[in-house]
Amino acid sequence: MTRGRPAALVTGASRGIGRSTALALARAGYNVAVNYASSRAAAETVAKEATDLGASALVCRADVADEAAVRAMAGQITAEFGRLDALVNNAGTTITTLPADLDGLDMAGWDRVFAVNVRGLFQVTRACVPLLRTAERPAVVNLCSIAGLRPGPQPFPYAASKAAVANLTKTLAGRLGPEGIRVNAVAPGWMAGEWMEEQLGGNYGRLMDRRARLTPLRRCVTPGEVAETIVSLITGNPFVTGEIIVIDGGFASTT
Repeated sequence: MTRGRPAALVTGASRGIGRSTALALARAGYNVAVNYASSRAAAETVAKEATDLGASALVCRADVADEAAVRAMAGQITAEFGRLDALVNNAGTTITTLPADLDGLDMAGWDRVFAVNVRGLFQVTRACVPLLRTAERPAVVNLCSIAGLRPGPQPFPYAASKAAVANLTKTLAGRLGPEGIRVNAVAPGWMAGEWMEEQLGGNYGRLMDRRARLTPLRRCVTPGEVAETIVSLITGNPFVTGEIIVIDGGFASTT
């Protein structure tokens, strides 16, 4: 183990924003706990990439909606690192049912989205608070979305869950601030990369081009750019808490 380095947990770290954030934190001098729910091989690849960057990496399997698994993961981090300085609540899920299809929305899917995106975020944060309390400058960053801040074309449970993340971020910031734990969130806009490609299928290229044209900076955000903002909130901004940083190239504020 690389002793003396701060430690971070990134949930849903096997790909996308989670992967980029875990590697960005490794570059910034953190040991990283790489959480995954089902993609073990991908999580192990991320851990290997983190160790190549000089970090110690711990691979943790836990569905964040499972309280017992979350508590066990916190125990693993305690045993491996003995500390936790940063938590990135990135794990999330959605469904493919479009808002226009009210009757087609399966409520089991709704419940699963909220179990991961909202209850999971709270459970992981609560389990990690005892470790974060002992850190010198502890920070939590949650993954929100512009879908949770304004109406849009996203599935109802996803948008509603991200609105709940926005509220939880501010509520947790107020509760944990007196203990020195900062809690902020990032809200990405249209995202380039594999996750969005899976959601859009064959329409990916056409819709992303259209979204880029509607964005003042004329492109969509990348996972690496979101990770850069997350790391900045963790390593800097010591008097910033309860904030939601929109990362959308100016789209939400100009349309």
